[in-house]
Amino acid sequence: MSWRIFERMGAGARTFALCAALAVLSAARTQAQDKAFEQEIDKSIDGGLAYLASVQLPDGSFPGEHGKGGAISALAGMAFLAKGYVPGEDQYGVCINKSVDYILGIPDDKGFFGKIQEGNGKMYAHSICTLFLSEVSGMVDAARQARLDAVLPKAVKILLDAQNVKKNARDTGGWRYTQTSNDSDMSCSGWALMALRSCRLNGGRVPPDAIERAVAYVKRHHNAGQGNFVYQQGGEESFPVTLTGAGILCLELCGRHNDPDSLRAARYLLRVYRELESQDRAFYGMYYTAQGLFQIGGESWQVFSNWMYRTWMPKQGSDGGWGGQEVSRSYSTALMLLAFTVPYRQLPIYQRDETVDEE
Repeated sequence: MSWRIFERMGAGARTFALCAALAVLSAARTQAQDKAFEQEIDKSIDGGLAYLASVQLPDGSFPGEHGKGGAISALAGMAFLAKGYVPGEDQYGVCINKSVDYILGIPDDKGFFGKIQEGNGKMYAHSICTLFLSEVSGMVDAARQARLDAVLPKAVKILLDAQNVKKNARDTGGWRYTQTSNDSDMSCSGWALMALRSCRLNGGRVPPDAIERAVAYVKRHHNAGQGNFVYQQGGEESFPVTLTGAGILCLELCGRHNDPDSLRAARYLLRVYRELESQDRAFYGMYYTAQGLFQIGGESWQVFSNWMYRTWMPKQGSDGGWGGQEVSRSYSTALMLLAFTVPYRQLPIYQRDETVDEE
């Protein structure tokens, strides 16, 4: 618009034109700022991936506590996949293949991935390794795929058998530390349920009833009064801030979209998410909260993600890693990357919006 035309306008028209022009400039500035922020996030993710690649050991395992157990190799492998890298190709294809090979070398004849994991982490390791191998299935070369096809049905059977161990009404449908545990907790159960769901979506023989019983277990651990999910129903109700995202994620990935329990949990997290920074299991909580609130979407994800990136990018070390006190630096970095990359939707299980299971 020329200045001469602008002068001929009435006062009201000039005001409107000025407001419109300012709105366009503001929108352009906001878009530029958003683009710059997205580039910062991308750079942060690339730094984290470079850190994981730099510390991965030649055999595919990782240094530090539990680095040999398989779970950290699986989490790191999923972090590479989450940015869109695939086995054997591009910058980190070798790293993914090393994770696959290391994990495939762990199980016994029955397909148990937790055999070398120390302490209470055996079923954690088994579930996380099963989830990773299911997610990478179909991307690897023929020789590795044959090995995956041989071991995954065994891994699924171990999860199903552990779920079917006789438990009381409170714990039925869930999992805990070992294959024979007769109780359950929300933390172990979340990983096991995601592993089974992923395998089922990949065509694995997972009975629908197993998913339904696990979902019922998750829902029993929702505290409707507070809105959070708890570690153990009627017992240890610790880690509500850390584990509430796990409850949302499990329900959403199993097709329970906009479940009242999930929506209450999202409102709870919007009240308390800043507390994640001071939790003993902060990185674990960040992973689950990011994954869960992204599934809810809308304001829940926008508010949380803005805080997440602006709070946690400055905490990234010069080496590209995060943390170190919570299990190990490799573990913390992998979980943070899985939180940061959730909008990319590259991991197969997060790409699907399944509401009906195929028979």
